[in-house]
Formats: sequence, structure tokens, C-alpha cells
Amino acid sequence: MNMRNIVIKVEGMACGGCENRIKNALETIEGVSSAIANYIDGTVSVSLEDNISENTIFEKIEDIGFKVVKED
Repeated sequence: MNMRNIVIKVEGMACGGCENRIKNALETIEGVSSAIANYIDGTVSVSLEDNISENTIFEKIEDIGFKVVKED
């Protein structure tokens, strides 16, 4: 299976605990190999299989209380 990396802008992270909540939540998704959240620059880098929809990632982040900033 091919892997790809995406970087998502996320609002609402304030500390390392927020980073861990996002990382742990995303890594429960089958097909996500790793997630790295950075509250200082407000980004989440995700390594995932090609067949995983970005919307799946966005929904998981928003389900735990953070806001995904979608770029047009």
C-alpha cells in the first residue's frame, strides 16, 4: 500500500497535552501510520495510506474538539 503525508492546519491546540490527544486519536484510525501534532505552529502531519480520505482525518480531529482550517 502506498503511503502519503499530509499537513493540516489546526486551531485550538494550546499545549503538549493537546498534541498528544490529536496524535493518539489519529493513530487509532486504521491506515494511519503516524501523526505528529505541533501546537506552536498549529499543524498536524499525518502519514497515511493512499486509500484513507482526508475527511476521515478532519472529522477525527474535530470530534475531539479542535478546528481544522481548510485552505481553499
